[in-house]
Amino acid sequence: MKNILLLLTFLSYSFICCTNQVKGQTPEAVKAAFQKKYPDENDPDWTVDKNGNFESKFKKNGEHYRADFSPEGKWIETERNIKKKDLPQAVQDRIKDDYDDIKIYEIEEVQHHSKGIFYDVEFKIDGKKKDVEINAAGIIIN
Repeated sequence: MKNILLLLTFLSYSFICCTNQVKGQTPEAVKAAFQKKYPDENDPDWTVDKNGNFESKFKKNGEHYRADFSPEGKWIETERNIKKKDLPQAVQDRIKDDYDDIKIYEIEEVQHHSKGIFYDVEFKIDGKKKDVEINAAGIIIN
């Protein structure tokens, strides 16, 4: 019993210490870039993603958004989850034509610094997730 308690204490401490929350560690350049891009948002939650970029999570007009910035403060992209019915018709048509019988796991509207606006549709194929990026004209871009 003592060993189990010790193990649980250690695991709890490890979890708390190793989360990717970086609110106090977010570089000033990143915070400034966020404020410039989203001047009305002042309390984002920050994490570091697997690429070392800073991801902010915030609400805008009642919707949840995620915006990524490089450690130097360069905006990379902003994304939000949407429903299939909210996709442009050309994107819905592409999905119907190419992926009609495949389960959709998630759909995100993405504003990207170099690709512009596109839709990241995540399918589940043979138990694996596959992302397909489709622009508003229905053209697959990845």
